[in-house]
Amino acid sequence: MSGPAAGALSADERAPALIRSDLAELLRLAGPVVASRVGVMTMGLTDTIVVGRFSAVELGYQALAWSLVAVVLVTAMGLLGGVQVMASRAMGEGRPREAGAALRRGVVYAFWIGVASTLVLLAAGPPLLHVSGISKALADGATPPMIALALSLPVYCVSVAGGSWLEGLGRPRPVVVFMALANVVNLFVNLVLVPGHFGLPALGATGASVATCVSRVFLTILVLVYVSRMPDARALGVFNKPHPDRARAMEQRRIGYGNGASSFFEVAAFSAMTFIAGSIGALVVAAYTVVLNVVSFVFMFPLGLAVATAVLVGRAYGARRPAALNRAAFIGFAVTLLFGVIAVAVVWSTAPLIALGYTSDPATIAMGGAGLVLACWFLIPDALQVVIAQCLRARGDVLVPTITHLASYILVMAPLGWFLAIQLNWRISGIIVAITIASFLSAGLLIGRFWMLARRDEV
Repeated sequence: MSGPAAGALSADERAPALIRSDLAELLRLAGPVVASRVGVMTMGLTDTIVVGRFSAVELGYQALAWSLVAVVLVTAMGLLGGVQVMASRAMGEGRPREAGAALRRGVVYAFWIGVASTLVLLAAGPPLLHVSGISKALADGATPPMIALALSLPVYCVSVAGGSWLEGLGRPRPVVVFMALANVVNLFVNLVLVPGHFGLPALGATGASVATCVSRVFLTILVLVYVSRMPDARALGVFNKPHPDRARAMEQRRIGYGNGASSFFEVAAFSAMTFIAGSIGALVVAAYTVVLNVVSFVFMFPLGLAVATAVLVGRAYGARRPAALNRAAFIGFAVTLLFGVIAVAVVWSTAPLIALGYTSDPATIAMGGAGLVLACWFLIPDALQVVIAQCLRARGDVLVPTITHLASYILVMAPLGWFLAIQLNWRISGIIVAITIASFLSAGLLIGRFWMLARRDEV
């Protein structure tokens, strides 16, 4: 991405007016994308709060069920990351029909990824729970909600593909509306099934999983109907079978492979932390669930910023404008850093109140509140690393983020968490310290990589 065109644009594209313009576009995109990611997390947050207020034991079941499902689900969603990137690149290239081709490939790919994910969880999930080191009672209790969540994956993956495509086009607002409606459905079904109303038995964690399944089916229907009825759907090639384009298809899958592998490494390591907490005791896993749920909710904001920044980077990459690419990326990094500082201030000052909102058990509140204060150390590097990694993928650098996440989360965080929490008996503090070290390592390596590529673009 160097040459005469880059040199001709570089001076103008550093102008303050263009920085303000890019910042405004980033915030325009990021607002709805962040809202949709918060909507995704709100669904899990609703499940957690309703189940936690019903029973601390059932909350442990739900956390363990999610710890396995999350590994498969987040990996599957990562595999679909090429839909958003290829759609934004196609629009940057001025080839809108190629965006439709990315959608059609993505929807088919999503369905079969969802089917494979469900089969893997149904076959391997229950045995893994029972050999993971947790008690048989915990494993037995986590199995039914895990199965219920697994059954929703084929339809949910299709909705992810459709939503990612709309975001890649720079049209994230419909996704926000659909996610909000799905959350209303999820809350209603939760309140009926978890404690048991209208003559139904109290299903606890399993009821929350069924509520999630129902809301995901509803969400998928909304997304598919909207895409099919878009006024420019035909102009975008939504209804046209894409011409064979092996290069673009391979690039879409290659981005997905890298994104999926990174997602797998990260979420598998975090799920391992849940099992480490579970091996210590039910109280520890309940407190860690509170910490992880809050951190995951906060993470939705930088995840949304990552998507919005990557859309701008992908457009610039497709248009072969390296100065615009680097400018958009560094604006995204700066906004993410600012958000991280605000998040730390809020969580640090309100940790006991946040924990109180999850459970009425005094021991869980005390341990969860202390864990949230300690977790503030990794909120900023964790936010930065996801934005930087997504920008690297949007500019075609897929392998380095994957290797970085493997090293940081699998090779460092998982064994370090076990050593600190179990061998040194630091318990939940050991888990959080391991996450902090891995987050700083990942952010440092990724920002170094992006800086190197940015300097190369200037040359």
